[in-house]
Amino acid sequence: MYKTVSQATLDALQGIDGPSICNAIEGFNFRPKNQGFMMPEIQTAFKDFPPVVGYAVTGVISANAPEGRNVAREDWWDLIVSVPEPRFIVLHDIDNPPIGAYWGEVQGNIHKALGAVGVATDGTVRDLDEVHELGFQFFAKHISVSHAYTHLVEIGIPVNVGGLTVTTGELMHGDKHGVTHIPFELADKIPDMVQTIADYEKQTIDVCQSPSFSMEKLKEIAKITRPY
Repeated sequence: MYKTVSQATLDALQGIDGPSICNAIEGFNFRPKNQGFMMPEIQTAFKDFPPVVGYAVTGVISANAPEGRNVAREDWWDLIVSVPEPRFIVLHDIDNPPIGAYWGEVQGNIHKALGAVGVATDGTVRDLDEVHELGFQFFAKHISVSHAYTHLVEIGIPVNVGGLTVTTGELMHGDKHGVTHIPFELADKIPDMVQTIADYEKQTIDVCQSPSFSMEKLKEIAKITRPY
């Protein structure tokens, strides 16, 4: 039902930082350079964590009022385990501004047990010390002290978080720089493109760090065709 990539590709992508992932995707001219990633408003809570990669599981939450539609947690859990591992949760918070944290120690433990590596939300998170110790990654717009009336409103539908529309099953990457969507068409090719770009950039870096640096050498390097 859902597309997947090989474990070798997953392992390789987990070893690549977010900016290099974005550079590689740009190198294929697959999409406009201003698309495919969440805006800087979606920040990691744990900058010391390594990159995480997983297949998106999407939903919508609210915390502002006790009334309204409430999706059963069991249905949400069933949806999560229907998506291949590793899983990357993406939840849109419809409250404006967000008021309550769906994500904390308990939800972190539940979702890690269900094979998720982290969550990206335009809502809020809390229990940062406990979740850091758990090793579950948070990408969020805000931190909140209370969960208020937080509950699931919709599950499994496309959601827009940080300017990026995400559909359940899509391949996601996140690290201390932010969250990026990885097209399945490019996933296997990204590691090689990352190396190509790194080799290109090293030429400029080496010139800039050389004791014999000169403007002439910099201009000469600039003539080399940029791969992205």
